[in-house]
Amino acid sequence: MEITATEVAFLALLLFVGLLVYLKVPAAIMGMLDQRSQAIAKELHEARRLREEAEKLHAEYIAKRAAAEAEAKEIVASAKEQAALVAEETRASMQAAMARRERQADDRIAAAGSKAADEVRAAATEAAIAAAEKMIRERMNEGSQAALVQEGAADLKRKFG
Repeated sequence: MEITATEVAFLALLLFVGLLVYLKVPAAIMGMLDQRSQAIAKELHEARRLREEAEKLHAEYIAKRAAAEAEAKEIVASAKEQAALVAEETRASMQAAMARRERQADDRIAAAGSKAADEVRAAATEAAIAAAEKMIRERMNEGSQAALVQEGAADLKRKFG
């Protein structure tokens, strides 16, 4: 009985598969995939936590901005009341005081608005980063994971085959 090349190749394949099973390569691959899955789950949990924090910060900054606008309105109202009292005393001193207080109010409004806008931008940036991280993690689907497994198997074939 003569052994053909096909039979030799089949026996080599059986020997190779037996060697892989003996060396516990499938178990190692499954362990690595389990670890990777756990790492991804941890990253997703962390991303959710960061997103919640970013949303809380965003809400705080919006509240701060509303408070700054209310304060600015109060400052303007106060300046107008003071200007009315000064108007009764003298017209000249009223005009000077009014101009000075309006400049101060405008400066405060501009500073408060600028600060609130900067804080909102920072919160929006953090939220965008968290959303981008979430999108990347969501794109790691079963197909992507299967491709990673196939790539790992191909690497093993190149190294051991």
